[in-house]
Amino acid sequence: MNTRSLSFRLVAWYASLLTGVFLLLGAIMFLDLRYFLQNNLRETQARRARQLADSVLSQTAKTGDSNVAHDIEDRFAPEVNDRFIRVTRADGTVLYASGVPKDQSFDPTHLPALMPAPQREFYQKLQLPDGEILVDAALNYTAPDGRRYLVEVGVPFTPVATMLSHSFVQLAFGLPVALLVAISGGYFLVRRALRPVEEIAQKAEQMTQHNISQRLPVARTGDELERLSISLNLMIGRLEDAIQNSKRFVADASHELRTPLTVLRGELENLSQDSRLDAPARDTLGSMLEEVERLTHIVEGLVALSRLDAGDAKTEWVPFDLAELAATTADQMSLLAEDKGISVACNAAEGIRVKGDRARIKQVVVNLLDNAIKYTATGGSIQLTVTRQNGHAILDVGDSGIGIPAGDLPHIFERFFRVDKARSRDLGGSGLGLAIVKSICAAHGGQVKVESTEGRGSHFKVELPLADKN
Repeated sequence: MNTRSLSFRLVAWYASLLTGVFLLLGAIMFLDLRYFLQNNLRETQARRARQLADSVLSQTAKTGDSNVAHDIEDRFAPEVNDRFIRVTRADGTVLYASGVPKDQSFDPTHLPALMPAPQREFYQKLQLPDGEILVDAALNYTAPDGRRYLVEVGVPFTPVATMLSHSFVQLAFGLPVALLVAISGGYFLVRRALRPVEEIAQKAEQMTQHNISQRLPVARTGDELERLSISLNLMIGRLEDAIQNSKRFVADASHELRTPLTVLRGELENLSQDSRLDAPARDTLGSMLEEVERLTHIVEGLVALSRLDAGDAKTEWVPFDLAELAATTADQMSLLAEDKGISVACNAAEGIRVKGDRARIKQVVVNLLDNAIKYTATGGSIQLTVTRQNGHAILDVGDSGIGIPAGDLPHIFERFFRVDKARSRDLGGSGLGLAIVKSICAAHGGQVKVESTEGRGSHFKVELPLADKN
């Protein structure tokens, strides 16, 4: 996972923000619920204490203290309702105390005496020896006849604690699930929102000078992304115009140079036949003819590249056997190799068929063999192999020559690039041969790679799609 990608950062920011919001909301909900339950429990007991005082203790002047217990049992039934009720006189003597509740949740006899307080109503949490907590609401009440009482009404805190515990567990398990669902949805939305960007990037990676007429997909979102894709397409259109103008200039200039160079070479050849010329003049004419010949090769290379750029290689496509073509070409080039004492071996399996321009593919083999012969010393060897691998035909031309420096390997397929010393003008190279090889391979949906070690030779590997990959 790329932690520096825009999608990861958006999802991480969204997840962090959402986690903080969910935790904050969960904490607020839990604290609010706890406050509500506790406050409701206290208010309920305080209300019962007031009801008890108003309905029972207010009548003690008429009925006497002896009827208090009977009235409380009759009206409030604390044992049945699992409550605790205690009424204490001002001198500290207990007028009434409820018994053990029906659910046996606590033992009232173990409850300590409540400490008096100046407030009319107050609350306390009493902890029993068995760990049970009782929420006790107390009321300082003065009867109409002036007698004062302390009324206590309490209930166990266990139901509230159980509800709070269940709520906490629900939040503890529910929030991560909700967070996971929300983050998954956010990730899906982010990926969907950035999908047009990925499509634009993939299309841009596939664009070369051979298919620059294509355009990037326009995201119809009505926002900055749509504006960006439109602006990029306009820029690509301007680049296409500039590239086409450059190609057109090279093609036109190359075609225009062919005729005067042909005339110039003919005139120089005729002039060199003049018997009246002395030896220095003949040497000068010979040097001029060599330069004209080299310039002619450059112009022919430029013409070939301009035709390849224009798609000329796709007009003569036919299926043919690459192995047979390589073997035939190696036989033809072996005569040139023999002049330097270089052995050429060809190992080509039959039936490796590709589809393309046979003449152009032969030009690839010729250029690679010609380079191998030029830069292999006398007594060296050249190995040409044709194999089938992963749905491609592999043409490999290896030599035991002088090799290529590692720093020059990334540039050898560039036009007019020649390695210093090894690719000197003395060998007649124009710097276009490998550029033509690369253009022909690209036009046929293939590629060319090189592996070389200086002083130990080179391997040029051409990969072309098979005509029948099955």
